Amino acid sequence: MGIVVYLRTLMEKYGFYVSTRIADRLGMRARNVRITFIYFTFVTLGAGFGLYLIIAFWLKIKDLIYVKRSSVFDL
Repeated sequence: MGIVVYLRTLMEKYGFYVSTRIADRLGMRARNVRITFIYFTFVTLGAGFGLYLIIAFWLKIKDLIYVKRSSVFDL
């Protein structure tokens, strides 16, 4: 049972960040985005999960390249 709790904690900490950012961008609830990914994964036999991983990778690369600066003096 310990591994299930560990995997759940790991997914909540790192895996749901993608759907949260997409939901913020679209102005909807993160729960609805997660449910959409789940349904899309079942309907397309795994393509939704692949799309989720591609988006996660893209967001990670974008965060590494694009640095938000709070003011002009941070240059």
